[in-house]
Amino acid sequence: IEEALEATGTATLRRRRLPAESVIWLVLGMALQLDRPIHEVVSKLDLVLPKNNGDGAVAGSSIAQARQRVGEDPLRWLFERCSRQWALESAAAHGWRGLSVFAADGTSLRVADSPSNREHFGVSPAGGRGESAYPLVRMATLIAARSHLIAAAAFGPYTTSEYAYAKELWPAVPDDSVTIVDRNYLAAAVLLGLEQQGDNRHWLIRAKKTTKWRELQSNGPYDALVELSVSSEARRKDPTLPKTYTVRAISYRHPDSKGRQWLLTSLRDPTAYPAKELVALYHERWEIEIGYDEIKTHMLDRQETIRSKTVVGVRQELWGILLTYNLIRREMEKIAHEAGVTRVQIGSR
Repeated sequence: IEEALEATGTATLRRRRLPAESVIWLVLGMALQLDRPIHEVVSKLDLVLPKNNGDGAVAGSSIAQARQRVGEDPLRWLFERCSRQWALESAAAHGWRGLSVFAADGTSLRVADSPSNREHFGVSPAGGRGESAYPLVRMATLIAARSHLIAAAAFGPYTTSEYAYAKELWPAVPDDSVTIVDRNYLAAAVLLGLEQQGDNRHWLIRAKKTTKWRELQSNGPYDALVELSVSSEARRKDPTLPKTYTVRAISYRHPDSKGRQWLLTSLRDPTAYPAKELVALYHERWEIEIGYDEIKTHMLDRQETIRSKTVVGVRQELWGILLTYNLIRREMEKIAHEAGVTRVQIGSR
């Protein structure tokens, strides 16, 4: 925490009742004590330096001012410094055929309905029923699929596309990895951006019903190298994109679906990466949904409205929630390892 405050230039330079380091602990405590007002969290964690007369109380306005003074940067620094290391270490320890396994997807969370939040984050259109009742934050995360540790996150206004936030995650993807993504990410700019920003970085995705390709080489039944075309509109937006790119297409039957499903991947070697294993691996994409459920249902107790009423406060609080979630997941991973359990879920015995 001291390093974070020093690195972001937010260390307390003079004596304050609620110094910067106490604000960091407050934000983390807020993620775990949603049933308490913020001033009670301060009291519960004994964060306020007492006055000369021993009084340890502090006004709510002073708490808001202290949070505003610290801002989001120290919490973001802490999250990125700690979480990335924890997630990369975990993913490497639980790899598949020499590759770390990650998943990327998006979600949204409600924020307090203040004028500044509504103006900045925006609302979701609800068809003919009008707009959503609360402003919404759109977020994309990159997680270590087999431990749920969040390696990177990007979030902001709901009106910004999930693709834009996902592309911010790619610098955090390590070399020698495979990232499983939702089929809505099937766009050359997104997938090639992930693949080309490092060495031996791969992706795995399900094809859409409308996806078309040209077969280049058969690897056997329902396994082939195929060529996908890049639209002229995509190349107009990004002239560096090629006209076509080669991927591997694998088909399988899912017991809960009619017809065959198709997977597309940059893992083009059928010997090094068998089709049956890739089919099984793809379904680990749902681990990120379990991670979101752990945050929203179990950690936040379905009270996932970020309660801060300012934009800076929302961002600060959300970094605190993500970091606190990773602290819990990391401790659970240690316990699971000691107990000889492969995986454990928040909310389960």
